[in-house]
Amino acid sequence: MGGTTMFIQVIQGPVAEPEQAHAALDRWARDLAPGSTGWLGTTAGVTDDGTLVAVARFTSKDEARRNAERPEQDAWWRETSRLFTGKVSFHDCGEVDEFHGGGSDQAGFVQVIEGHVEDPGRLRELFHKGEEELAAYRPDLIGSTAAMSEDGTYVETAYFTSEEEARRGERKAPPPELEGTLKEYMGVFEGRPAYFDLHRPWMYSPGGQRV
Repeated sequence: MGGTTMFIQVIQGPVAEPEQAHAALDRWARDLAPGSTGWLGTTAGVTDDGTLVAVARFTSKDEARRNAERPEQDAWWRETSRLFTGKVSFHDCGEVDEFHGGGSDQAGFVQVIEGHVEDPGRLRELFHKGEEELAAYRPDLIGSTAAMSEDGTYVETAYFTSEEEARRGERKAPPPELEGTLKEYMGVFEGRPAYFDLHRPWMYSPGGQRV
């Protein structure tokens, strides 16, 4: 993916025509990305229920703001926003952690996990606890980013080699040294987090694009 992510913006909302949304992001990557500042890449896709999720990574909040203030960015968004059929939500996350370098544009399956947490600091500790053990337990998980917004919304973007291997990994019992950590991790959320499965993720980065 390249670079160190310090700021993430998550955009999500319902769309009726996924391919039109895909084409809109393709246009951004082709026409607007070359003039952007601090943009490290975007992971996006549409879930089975028609929810578009786009996770954009930047080197800083200031760079993301400068990108958003460009006239061409505003024009692109005004056109793209018409593709949504309902409310669009934005999560600006200034606290970002990376596991295994933040993921990979070569991932065949991406899962976005979103929820509210009571203790963001503890969640960040748990995210990094047992990294080596987790890597050995789940080789299908080739990286992830964990992002926290000021209102307590937590968004983790997990990158897997393939959906088949990810589902197989989910069925594996964790080793004893990880079991407690994983249980505590889930207990930090207020209720059950939401899962957004991107079966065919769209990957964009300054060095190129993989559909």
